[in-house]
Amino acid sequence: MSDIYKSISSKSEGLYKDNGSRFIASAWPVESEEEIKVIVDALKKEYHDARHHCYAYRLRRDGSVWRANDDGEPSGSAGRPILGQIDSAGLSDILVVVVRYFGGIKLGIPGLIRAYKTSTADALGSATIIEKIAGSWYRIGFGYESMPQVMKVLKDLELPQRSRDFGAECSLEVRVRDTLREDFLERTRTICTFVECL
Repeated sequence: MSDIYKSISSKSEGLYKDNGSRFIASAWPVESEEEIKVIVDALKKEYHDARHHCYAYRLRRDGSVWRANDDGEPSGSAGRPILGQIDSAGLSDILVVVVRYFGGIKLGIPGLIRAYKTSTADALGSATIIEKIAGSWYRIGFGYESMPQVMKVLKDLELPQRSRDFGAECSLEVRVRDTLREDFLERTRTICTFVECL
């Protein structure tokens, strides 16, 4: 299975208007449910005078973490159409929030579905699609005598590094793509004092 999947590079926006109602969509690249909560809470504050703040998200390479929220709209008329557009575009690690200002005329369920679907499609249409590589950060520790072997593994597997600490004991964090995980764990098992997934 490939460890490459599609997401968006940065926030993008879309808009749909119908019978006085305005549907303002914003798409966000995200990686955790905590991040999503912060964004949704911030948008509820920013658009505090809006009637609804509906959203959907999908996380992880396989899209296994997801949610669709109607925020008071009739069941299935907002969150599901938003999620449907995310899925049609084949995206993950993405949140789309659609803020609705009510215009005084009810749109009915078909009208709501069209509005949430169209505003989301508009936001996704103006987004920059990127390829992401699924992986995890690992913290590894090793003695100075093992440094040449450890650095060879990191170079061979082309692993990005951060948080390097070469004090009494050496440690650093590396990002290992999913397809290289077994190879990485096998090669570091004997030369590292610890290998932990963050």
